[in-house]
Amino acid sequence: MYARCCTRVAVGGGRHILQQRLLKVTPGTGFEHDLLQDAVSRNCGHHAVSELNERTSTSQETVPDPKAWIEPSGHDTGIMVYNSLCRRKVPLILPNKSFASWYQCGPTVYDHAHLGHACCYVKFDIIRRIMEDFFNIDLVMVMGITDIDDKIISKARELNMEFTHVAQTFANEFKRDMVRLRVQPPTVYTRVTNYMPQIITFVQKIIDRGYAYPTDNGSVYFDVRKYGDRYGKLVYQSDAELAQLREVDKEKRGFRDFALWKAGKPGEPWWTSPWGKGKGRPGWHIECSTMASAIFGDQLDIHTGGIDLMFPHHENEIAQCEAHHCVPQWANYFLHAGHLHKTSDKDKMSKSLKNTITIREFLEKYTANQFRIFCLMTRYRSVVEYCDTMMNEAVSVQRTLTSFLNNADAYIRGQLQCEAIDEALLMEKLGETKDKFRRAISDDFDTRAALEAILHLVHVTNKQLRTGGEVENPVRSPGVIAAIQAYVDRVLQLLGVEYPGRRKMSGSTVDSTAQMKDVLDSLVKFRNTVRHYALLKGPDAQPKYGQPQTTAPSPAGEGEVGQGKLQRKEREPLMKACDEIRTELVWAGIQIQDRGRKSSWQVLEDQSLEGKQHSLSDPNYSQEQLKKYFVGS
Repeated sequence: MYARCCTRVAVGGGRHILQQRLLKVTPGTGFEHDLLQDAVSRNCGHHAVSELNERTSTSQETVPDPKAWIEPSGHDTGIMVYNSLCRRKVPLILPNKSFASWYQCGPTVYDHAHLGHACCYVKFDIIRRIMEDFFNIDLVMVMGITDIDDKIISKARELNMEFTHVAQTFANEFKRDMVRLRVQPPTVYTRVTNYMPQIITFVQKIIDRGYAYPTDNGSVYFDVRKYGDRYGKLVYQSDAELAQLREVDKEKRGFRDFALWKAGKPGEPWWTSPWGKGKGRPGWHIECSTMASAIFGDQLDIHTGGIDLMFPHHENEIAQCEAHHCVPQWANYFLHAGHLHKTSDKDKMSKSLKNTITIREFLEKYTANQFRIFCLMTRYRSVVEYCDTMMNEAVSVQRTLTSFLNNADAYIRGQLQCEAIDEALLMEKLGETKDKFRRAISDDFDTRAALEAILHLVHVTNKQLRTGGEVENPVRSPGVIAAIQAYVDRVLQLLGVEYPGRRKMSGSTVDSTAQMKDVLDSLVKFRNTVRHYALLKGPDAQPKYGQPQTTAPSPAGEGEVGQGKLQRKEREPLMKACDEIRTELVWAGIQIQDRGRKSSWQVLEDQSLEGKQHSLSDPNYSQEQLKKYFVGS
């Protein structure tokens, strides 16, 4: 049996450092218990020792890999996740049954947030909603915002502003953009400049443990050589590769070492420190380690970010935290979102590459719903290609879902007629969809497969709701349609795809909303009667308000063609008035749908100029279509 523990080693001058070692213990002798207890009492407390592995062999025992992922003990959530720490799907196990701690790297706020940011944060928002609403896990999420950085300092110089004003401006804009995209805010936002005392204490403790060293000018570096073979849990980099990535600095003991604290430079912001000349600011990696530890302590369940942060940022976070807390495994799960890039650009979308589309620019053309569906169409780990074709597909999916929900509403209210519905088939498909959806979201949050299951159910149901002309005394099945509609609506809402018009009219109270619905129902009913009268045939046809009419042909005889033309000419103003009302309501955000002799209304989901123009581009009935209702046209 092998156990990993921290041991205190004298290095001279009365100083000691803590080093993790693998101890071989012979099982069954009782000595292993005494040894582990002694290690705990003399060194780092209850986190100092972790039994790693026990393997029996007649010939030899293999020492476990110090980089190996240690599966946590506790509650199995039933979710399989791809964990970057072991590069495979593993069960998501939480020490506490219904609680998870989650740290997410936030933006460096020196410019407008772009679509690459949006894709990452929307995808993790979807995962968060799945965990909270489908698996009943209470999440505490912390997002760290970097508000002091080389890029922020450069931007401040460029704009001739204080760096704090630059950071505050873009941090606020980022939060507003997340609201526009319906990304739920984290439980806690943390900002680096609010954690300077904690950062300095954190760095000093790593120095005290022997894993970092200060330089004469006041910088502090992490000693990767001293940290040993544990470095590289996420990404293995050879010495040659690391030599190309690391900055050349004569003060560093090894080229693999990285900065925890940077000595102050003329003209740059600085904070008082106990090292060197006493002025400096934190390195990038130490910021997230400190803020996450300040909230969650020495153990973290989930850490997330873009794939570009895996190395060196997340790798260095792991090294810093495990050295500071003296634990073999700080974060149990690392989840990384794939890059977003344009079709014409092989590189990720990045401000530094100047190939970005800001969130504000994007939302001038598309809606938050359409972008969320775009994100649902791919796995969160996949590299996402942004192009018009993909966005058009997302828009098409969004319209399919909206149309289904509205058609189901109309059927339930009796405003849509169709042939008899196969209830048994639809109930079977609903059950199958629920199973497929649950399996998909349990499999590393596979939203692509989950969305495909929902769309298949919608397709099957739409075929049943397809109108085939007038149906006399149709057999109705509103119950099964209502059940399917409620499931689809609930799932979409839980995933963050919202249709506000289906729940309330913006800015209205409950009473005023109900009153407005009554007014619209009456208006549509009146318009339907007028429109129906305009389509009736025969000289004796008279409208009865609120009553369905038949379109019996006029008695055959001489002058029938002329009479039809006369009717059309007399009633054209009525049809024109009906079309004008429909157009005016579209510009007011309300769409009327004419289905044969029935009409219904709904609030437009897409209230943009383009959305309203699309609603007017394909009217169900217009004056041009009027001709087919009259004999002799």
